[in-house]
Amino acid sequence: MSQNFFISTRKIIGAGVNYKEILRLSNAAKPDNPVIFFKPISSLISTEEDTIKVPKVFGAINYEAELGVVIGKKCSNVSPDQAMNYVSGYCLALDMTGMDFILDARPKGLPWCLGKGFDTSTPVSRLIAPEELGNPNDVRVWCKVNDQLKQDDRTCNLIFTIPELIAYASKYMTLEENDLILTGTPAGAGPVKHGDLVECGLGDIVQMKFKVRDE
Repeated sequence: MSQNFFISTRKIIGAGVNYKEILRLSNAAKPDNPVIFFKPISSLISTEEDTIKVPKVFGAINYEAELGVVIGKKCSNVSPDQAMNYVSGYCLALDMTGMDFILDARPKGLPWCLGKGFDTSTPVSRLIAPEELGNPNDVRVWCKVNDQLKQDDRTCNLIFTIPELIAYASKYMTLEENDLILTGTPAGAGPVKHGDLVECGLGDIVQMKFKVRDE
């Protein structure tokens, strides 16, 4: 498995509103199906590129730490009980978001893509082998901003599990080797601006740090 899986990633599939605590805090009902969006591959950066840029069109952007799932081989219409056979590994990811854009688009029923797809909006770690991660359905996901803990939850609290996300997405499109599925972010996401430092991790397995700079 290549540690630089992201070089050949062809699509990034994100899951929104996928932690139980978010529903509890917003007093919202569970979605009938996963809330899926896409991010362009031009949004990817690695830990070797240590700067997240705030686009001029946004005053601030939100941090969202997530477990990423890397697809290992082509699949379509897979069942949840077979879905994990198509996973080659995992990564830590940040789904940086122009939240003002999303909040304006959402009530109008408009796409989220411009708020999700800007350059540097998808920092990712190295590839994590399944045996190194252990149980992907119970991994701690955390995020700090300027050394203050902002997000801290476990993937056992996902609304739609990893197999369910893979199965659902594969109903609509073929998933290919090195495609990346972002499983959603815990409660506590919020804005960062020029000069902030974002640090996140999957337990003690892998961590990332990124400086935030204006474009």
